[in-house]
Formats: sequence, C-alpha cells, structure tokens
Amino acid sequence: MYPDVEATVNRIKALVHIPGPSGFAHEAVRYCRELLRSYGYTVTETNKGGIRVTVTGTDDERHRFMTAHVDTLGAMVKAILPDGRLRMTMIGGFNWNAVEGEYCEIHSADKVFTGTICMHETSVHVYREATDIKRDDTHMEVRIDERTTSAAETEALGISVGDFISFSPRFQTTDSGFVKSRHLDDKASAAMLLELLRHLKDEQITLPYTTHFYFSNNEEIGYGGNSNVPAQVVEYIAVDMGALGDGQASDEYTVSICAKDSSGPYHYELRQHLVKLCRTNDIKYKVDIYPYYGSDASAAMHAGHDVKHALFGAGIESSHAMERTHKDSIEQTEHLIYAYVQSELA
Repeated sequence: MYPDVEATVNRIKALVHIPGPSGFAHEAVRYCRELLRSYGYTVTETNKGGIRVTVTGTDDERHRFMTAHVDTLGAMVKAILPDGRLRMTMIGGFNWNAVEGEYCEIHSADKVFTGTICMHETSVHVYREATDIKRDDTHMEVRIDERTTSAAETEALGISVGDFISFSPRFQTTDSGFVKSRHLDDKASAAMLLELLRHLKDEQITLPYTTHFYFSNNEEIGYGGNSNVPAQVVEYIAVDMGALGDGQASDEYTVSICAKDSSGPYHYELRQHLVKLCRTNDIKYKVDIYPYYGSDASAAMHAGHDVKHALFGAGIESSHAMERTHKDSIEQTEHLIYAYVQSELA
C-alpha cells in the first residue's frame, strides 16, 4: 500500500532522534545512506556531505531533481562561562525562547553530554526581573549535567568551544492523528522521499524521466542543494515544510504549495502543474506565500542553475519551534510526490 502513512511516521520518528544540526548531520546522512543501500540503490556521496540516488527513467535526456534536507536547527558552544555553564551561538534561524527549558546534548570530540538550555536568571525565587529579561545570546546558557562549577572543570570534561549542541526532539503522536516533534523541518519530507524510494524499488516502477533524489545537509544555513545538480535537470522540486500562522493559507491537513517566499516567486508553470495534479488526483492542497523563508530550490536558483523550481510539503505548525503536523498532511504530500514523479514535465 502506498502511501503507508504509519510507516512514514515511524521513519520520521527514527530520523528526528538522530542529532543533526547543520554542519553536524553526518549521522542522519549515514542513516539515509545505509537505508537506501538496503533497498538496493547505488548512493552517490557529495563532498559537502549530502547523498544522491538516481532512478533511471524512460526519458534519460531530461531529468528531474527532488530534494529534502536532514540537517536541523541547533547550536554550538561559543564560550565556557566562569561558572562552568556554556554560552551558545545559533545554528539556523530561530528564537531563543523556542528552546528555553529544552533538554539538549553537547557533542564533544570523545563523548556526548546531556544538559538543559536555561536563561541564566531562570529562578524566580532569586531573580525578580526574570519575566522581563530578553532571551538572547547573553542570557541563554546550557546547564551541563555534570559536577562542574568552573570553566576549568568543564574544560577538563573535554567540552570545548566549537562543540555542537543538539535539541531533544520530544517526538509524540496522538490518537487524533497529530505528529509533534522538533525537526519535522525537514525530516518529515526526508522520510517521505525515503518511503517513496522504497515503494519504487519494491514495485519495480519505472518513472517517465530520470529523477535524482538528493538528501542535503546544509539547508538551514542556506546552501544545501545549490550544487550537485546534473546538467540534464530541467525541473527542481524542494520538498519542505509549509509555514503556518496568521495570514497564511496553509494548514496541518493538506499539502502546501509555495507560490513565493523571501527569494521571490517560484516557477509559475511548474507551480500550476502541481496544482493541476492535485485537482486531477483529488489531493487536498493549499497555495501559499511564505514571507520569511528560503529553500534548497531557491538556493539552487541563486547558484545559477537553469531549471524550473518549485516547493511543496506538509503544513507544519510553529515552525522552528515545537513543530506539529497531522497525518492527513503527510498523506496528501505523499500523494502529490507520487503523482509528480509519474507525470509529464510541466
């Protein structure tokens, strides 16, 4: 059966539990690489650390390119403070209040330490002004779960400036069909492409066009999919989250197709092709504009690739924070992915 949404959700669960801030996503990439090899695919590894699988189609002159990214938001140790706690610098774009109180892991060269992201002035019994203090680089710290009260003691543990910090995903599913977790952006999409590739191999399906599937590892910092695009590629699809909020058309129950983001409009003909596929195949969809957003597809355009580019994905509530979507949105997105790879070019 395709799509098997429960299988996809289980794949999402596995992926979000693999730490992978941009610059440190090698374990998530390794997971995808080994899984794809177990399906029987030949996997190409890029110098940047991403991976690509090519599925040969009936037409091998004009190619398609689909990508999802496995890197996530995170942080890095900026300084070891006099009391032994850690000052952080962000990886990716988010608000510090979105991770206040979150459990985290500090990845030193030799060991993984646990900790909690706290404001320095957390205790309301000590800091009367705690409510009003700005959550920023100066006030947010990592409280390490080790007996350390000085910079020297923390350094003796093996923790140093430049160590990566990953955030606990807190993955949950609900009886009402919701999937809640950090890092649904974009591990939900990566799971969908993995499940599609499994289905194509299991059912020995031949696609109309040779299609490259790229799992990128630097999207959150702006350059995940702007290289390693073969010259034959004429259409480029980024499968990534739909952004929800006031003034947005997208929701958690449909597939969100992006018309424009901060990089400008996406390719009109390709976008309309996706809309037509939704209408023809009774796929529930919304067309939307994401005002503060960029994707691997827009990065590829900035890099100068001569392709039609588009973006669609599941609707994700509270993006770059405690994210949530619904199984219905995952299912509709998978239907559109499947319809697209079997369709004619736009």
